[in-house]
Amino acid sequence: MGSAELDEYAAFKEKVRRTVYMDNLSPHVTESVVRTALDQYGTVKSVQFIPNYLGPRNIPQCALVEMEKEKQAQVVISTICQFPFMMSGMPRPVRARAAEAEMFSDRPRQPGRQIRFRWLDPADPDFEVANKLKRLAKKHATETAVMLKHQLDKEEKLAKQQGEALKANYKKYEMMDGLVADGTARRLARRYNLRVSDDAGPSNFQ
Repeated sequence: MGSAELDEYAAFKEKVRRTVYMDNLSPHVTESVVRTALDQYGTVKSVQFIPNYLGPRNIPQCALVEMEKEKQAQVVISTICQFPFMMSGMPRPVRARAAEAEMFSDRPRQPGRQIRFRWLDPADPDFEVANKLKRLAKKHATETAVMLKHQLDKEEKLAKQQGEALKANYKKYEMMDGLVADGTARRLARRYNLRVSDDAGPSNFQ
């Protein structure tokens, strides 16, 4: 076992400790969106989306986000667990937890670990165990499909709610601009002894 192999795996373990696993991200989210959202907690070194080869493309995404320091990763996890996470101006039910080594497709081989496989004869004592594991995998696949459908329904409902909220907020801002443009805002300000700024930008009540 060479020292270079040990050093490589030690560096990988350090990377794992400063990486955040995020899931339930919008299927439309991009690396730049994730970086912008998390830059407030520290420097984002890399964003690696985990591909889903089995499910439809419109399901929520998962990503491994590597921060510059382990402490920054801990802050990201703590914050997302306690507060609504804003993504592109809208709150999303994003989940976050510490990453694990098995989540990385490019992880180096663990020093000293050996993987062996062999075909099992029906008379082998482990044959029934393997069959049970096979049936369990099928059961999990079925349960996952049901949960995925439920999650997609929730995603559709959330997208509809956020779209309606966005339209409602736009109408409010449009109405406020109209009140400023036709002088109603200034008349109300004089009526209630409020000051309105005279700059060229949007009016501010103080």
